[in-house]
Amino acid sequence: MTRNTSVPDTMTIHVPFRVVKRGGRKEMVLPQGAAQAPKPDNTLVKALARAFRWKRMLESGDFVTVAELAAREGIAVSYLARVLRLTQLAPDLVEAILDGQQGPGVTLARLMGSFPAPWTEQRIALDRCAVNSTSAD
Repeated sequence: MTRNTSVPDTMTIHVPFRVVKRGGRKEMVLPQGAAQAPKPDNTLVKALARAFRWKRMLESGDFVTVAELAAREGIAVSYLARVLRLTQLAPDLVEAILDGQQGPGVTLARLMGSFPAPWTEQRIALDRCAVNSTSAD
């Protein structure tokens, strides 16, 4: 038995996605509902690591002021203060960032701006549902 159907020379496959910039790098984002492995944003993870390291250095008494620490790190005091504020993020938001589960609106640029202090307000402002709505602020 033979088939008389012809096989096309080319095949076109349409894959819907968009390209976004995160941390100076381009990243492919698939549409809602598409299976996508979580991938941590390295820029955000590094900023969080620096923030908690600097906080630990200040709390230990190694440095008395933020200005002294900034001078030692060779950075501007204003930059250090903005990064240091990341230590005030809700624990579930920090965990989501480390796991690569943060919402698409959670970028370093957005976090370096202002965000509310109360954790419930942070979740709303960052377009992320609270993981545990009964957690205390």
